[in-house]
Amino acid sequence: MRDAGQSRNEIRISNWATYWTVAPLDMLVAAPLVGRLLLGATPLGRLVQGVGLGMYLGSGLRDWSDRQGVRRIDFRREFGADIGHMKAMPREIREAEVQTLARRLNDEVVLERIPRRELAVAVDRALTRYIAGITGQHVRTSTAVRGFSLVGLAFPFAVGACDLLSGDVVIFRDTGLLEAHVLAHEFSHRKGYWKELHAQVLGYLSLVSSGELVLQQSALLERLHRNLWVLAGDDRATFERLVRGSALRPELTAVLLTLRPSSTGIERRLDTGLRRLYHLRMRLTGQSGISDYDLGFTNFLYTFETTASARQIAPPAGTLHQRPRG
Repeated sequence: MRDAGQSRNEIRISNWATYWTVAPLDMLVAAPLVGRLLLGATPLGRLVQGVGLGMYLGSGLRDWSDRQGVRRIDFRREFGADIGHMKAMPREIREAEVQTLARRLNDEVVLERIPRRELAVAVDRALTRYIAGITGQHVRTSTAVRGFSLVGLAFPFAVGACDLLSGDVVIFRDTGLLEAHVLAHEFSHRKGYWKELHAQVLGYLSLVSSGELVLQQSALLERLHRNLWVLAGDDRATFERLVRGSALRPELTAVLLTLRPSSTGIERRLDTGLRRLYHLRMRLTGQSGISDYDLGFTNFLYTFETTASARQIAPPAGTLHQRPRG
């Protein structure tokens, strides 16, 4: 039997719903439809609907209870940066960072693809270890990942998602060498870090400090990707021109160019409308907005790597800027 001090240094979040055959949100949508089609508006039909909702809420309540003992990272204290507390990276430094990242990725390229199930375990291990290095607590969670969920139809611009109530993670499409970072981002949500900037930062720092080349490469490629979108002003044509002009290896160039496939006029308008709604949702939950994925993320790393107030030391594999000596 473990003592109380030992148990506080390790938290296990059940994530029961992540092991269901059907995604929890899909079941929540399907239960009323199935109940009505097969049983009609009868007491039995309503019971089926109630059971589905009860299972979903029960799983979420159990995870909420498990998370009560989690020690949260104070981002401003540990990294010297947080939402609303970052230095803007000058454009010339951002352009130089792109060149540095491109050279490093070319020199250290690893084209090996690890099966998703195995990759998810490696990513979770790196993320759990990194968070524990700051808080002194290992937060153990599921490593289950889905390849399909109906929620993807509502967010066509997303490559992955995490149901904040159940912790269920789904990857909507293949992102190639970037998949490790996508998983690390969503697993950060699963461990209780709901804000997108925090998930971006924890995903990046955990992978780049992991000591595993495949994971480091994914993190650095994500950093390059987000810098290029900032330089492009979120304009796809400019982004593609910058990617092709970055002198990246063809394999790496292909990954970045396929992240946002070409779309028709109607699809672009739909995508823009949904992005605006998502941006509003982020603003209402105390976040800067959809720019937290790229502008906020890269500015956070720049601030962390150049400030003298951070308690943490930037991982050598990912440090691109010289921190002033205190």
